[in-house]
Amino acid sequence: MKISLIQPGRNNLKYLKWSYESIRRNQGNHTVEICVADDNSTDGTWKWAQKMMRKDPHFIAIKNPYGVRLGHTILYDELVKVSSHDICMIYHADMYLCPGALDAIEQNIKEGTIVSLTRIEPPLHPDGPEKVIADFGIEPEEFREREFLKWFEGPISSTGSFGGYQPKHDGNTEGIFAPWAFYKKDFQEINGHDPLFAPQSKEDSDIFNRFQLNGVKFIQTWEGCVYHMTCRGSRFADGAKRNPDGKVFMKNRETDEWLAQNERSTRNFIRKWGHFCKHDNLMKPIIPPKFEIGILLSNCTLELVKLLEPWCSILYTCPNTVDDYLFEEQSNTVVNLEEKLQIYSKDNEQPDILIQVNKDNQFTNQDFGYIQQMPEIINNDIENLSKELPCEFELGNLKITINDINNINDILITCGGLLRNKMEPDAEGWETFVTYLKNKAVGEKGMEEDYNDPKTIGSNSAENPGRGKYFGV
Repeated sequence: MKISLIQPGRNNLKYLKWSYESIRRNQGNHTVEICVADDNSTDGTWKWAQKMMRKDPHFIAIKNPYGVRLGHTILYDELVKVSSHDICMIYHADMYLCPGALDAIEQNIKEGTIVSLTRIEPPLHPDGPEKVIADFGIEPEEFREREFLKWFEGPISSTGSFGGYQPKHDGNTEGIFAPWAFYKKDFQEINGHDPLFAPQSKEDSDIFNRFQLNGVKFIQTWEGCVYHMTCRGSRFADGAKRNPDGKVFMKNRETDEWLAQNERSTRNFIRKWGHFCKHDNLMKPIIPPKFEIGILLSNCTLELVKLLEPWCSILYTCPNTVDDYLFEEQSNTVVNLEEKLQIYSKDNEQPDILIQVNKDNQFTNQDFGYIQQMPEIINNDIENLSKELPCEFELGNLKITINDINNINDILITCGGLLRNKMEPDAEGWETFVTYLKNKAVGEKGMEEDYNDPKTIGSNSAENPGRGKYFGV
């Protein structure tokens, strides 16, 4: 099998090196191309990547030239573009490839099917039915590789401290998470990741939803595994440590950068899908229907606008709140909020579903719960409601008018996003998007960033023709 492993990196060089060595030791008889993206690292990632391109003919690296972090949401797709093989795998830098993992991918993958490897993780996060908890190290420098391989490959022992790797399920299960292998054709058919979620967070839940809506099947193989250090990017940038008694934990809480971006991406996910991320206990997406919902605020405040705006397609609000909300929120999304916030008139075209809030100047947590659950509430009674259109009913302090019921999930399958052709760095859409990210970074840091036009750099030698470039050139 020929496969390209997709690995963006940002100041996690020691994990990239650790991961690289495991891939080359345990890739078996497969042809494995390792594709790395340096996202404005300051730890020597690009220098290492240039060295590896000269040394390894199956190593490709690209560099973000824009002077501001783009994030893996964008760089995943850029690496898929420059990769050489029809099969790719989204593969994090903090993953050790176990022996036989690629054999398991080859046995299960085909067009229209995505295969995820099982994650073996140290006890840094709660256990789950989709992964295995086992502690063989929390940082590359302490990874006990020999002990791990003895445990992973050896027979199950009933007496020794190494019980052997034991799958939690007989045969494959159905779910999707990193590392996930796919055919480029399936990835390109839905236009890859949505830049709405750049630089990170919720981009995986979004693309998994769209794969499922497009008919792609998910397989988790328990015969192929990775040892996963977990969250060694911007979320827990300081890594992990041990107490004197051996208990492991992340050194600090999530970084402020990650927390702020996660909030932005969560609100954008709700704007797009109308619900929080949902999946079953084996990580298969659950996708409620998406309806066109308008919310009418009879007595609005800025706080109420901020609370309810993501949960609808149209928000009918008061003129005095629009400018204040746009000033506060527009920089956090590429969704045009000025078009979304409207002044209500009966002469306007009515949305399929209209929810009147504060009809009696009351709004409770229970009312907010009803709004969050509205797609499921309507879908659970869709047969009866469809017979009586238009119809009205009340829930708590909400008045709901249903003019039509149209599930619009299908229009979300293909990622349009902001950019018509985000692979061309000099295209108007790409410049707009990079400027958006740059301005957001300037606003957060309070400082100017260098911004240079992309140009070819790096190891573009006779041994590595066409490599070592800024992406898209």
